[in-house]
Amino acid sequence: MSQTFELELTAMAHGGSALGRHEGRVIFVPYTIPGETVRVEMVEARTRWGRGHLLEVLVPSPHRVEPPCPYFGPGKCGGCHFQQIDYEAQAEYKREVVIDQLARLGGLHDANVQEIIGAAEPWAYRNHAQFSTTPEGQLGFLTADTHHVVPVEECLILDPLLDELRAALDMEWPQLHRLSLRCGSATGDRMAIFELNEYEDFDIEVDFPVSCVILLADGEAVVLMGNAYLEEQVAGRNYRISANSFFQVNTAGAEALVALVHESLAPTSSDTLLDLYCGVGLFGLSLADQVGRVLGVEADPSAAADFRHNARGMDHVELIEGKAQSVLPRIKEPVDLLLLDPPRSGAGQGIIDQIAHLKPRRIASVSCDPATLARDARHLAESGFLLQEVQPVDLFPQTYHVEAVALFARQE
Repeated sequence: MSQTFELELTAMAHGGSALGRHEGRVIFVPYTIPGETVRVEMVEARTRWGRGHLLEVLVPSPHRVEPPCPYFGPGKCGGCHFQQIDYEAQAEYKREVVIDQLARLGGLHDANVQEIIGAAEPWAYRNHAQFSTTPEGQLGFLTADTHHVVPVEECLILDPLLDELRAALDMEWPQLHRLSLRCGSATGDRMAIFELNEYEDFDIEVDFPVSCVILLADGEAVVLMGNAYLEEQVAGRNYRISANSFFQVNTAGAEALVALVHESLAPTSSDTLLDLYCGVGLFGLSLADQVGRVLGVEADPSAAADFRHNARGMDHVELIEGKAQSVLPRIKEPVDLLLLDPPRSGAGQGIIDQIAHLKPRRIASVSCDPATLARDARHLAESGFLLQEVQPVDLFPQTYHVEAVALFARQE
């Protein structure tokens, strides 16, 4: 027989669940808010912690609102986590999570974490969405903790360019494995990327310009119509972004990050900037006019090709293609500034040790995960770099995800 009990929730955990304590265990409950009293059913019990399923909100938080999306909630679409929380409170909970992770995982109990920069528009911001398909071929999103696909008719956090594109495609296609829709929020470019279980020819009719690409299992992109890339503009600079290349999903948020990186690094015309995990060049190329030299490091061939295209005409910009752990030992020239934008898993101690040998004056770390930021910050502190400031930025309203720019300075 399942166990049910009342629980008072005291804090927001990294991952989007509020937590409370019951019989010596920390209990995590999705779709709840700190300060609430709830009735939950235990669905997973470990020695020191457990997970609860929300049955009823007994005492609601003053920050609780009615979620506007019909697909939000337990057992439904797993894309959003915070629609039940008013936006100002969402943003503050994210800042608190950053502070908590830096203290618990990084040992940085007095970190200078600034007030979070919230989104001017907490809806209709995503320029990239990945749809899965039901067995019948309907488009939808995965639930939070299963491989079940929930069919959807609209998504409230998508850029309207993408919602219009999704509606225009209007397809039920059992052979389709996954569909990614991308757009340039600032340019109006649109792209549909089809991933098939096996290759087949097909016709597409859309009443407005769109690039359509089939993505094969080996990563090759086959253009059906339009281009193999789209263009986006951030802070006055255009970027080519190929179907396989990563780019920030919130264009307005990307502009905020670029401004923060510039402010944090305070570049001069004599500086050499190392842009580690440079991608298509969002950060390094945005600073190229402010420094004497830019070295980009990127392992993904698609992003590397985009970087080269985006850097054309910049003779002081060089790309070194390869994995960071292989490239860093080959860099012999002095590095003044370092931009660190690692994958969600973080840079890790090995990369941090190699960075320490280069002795950059300042490091700006752009992180999409507070836990890995905290671990990397601990390694950087142990390597002689002082964490001066952390600036959280909410690029992902309605979800628990939070971006942060952390500034480190080498201690002499």
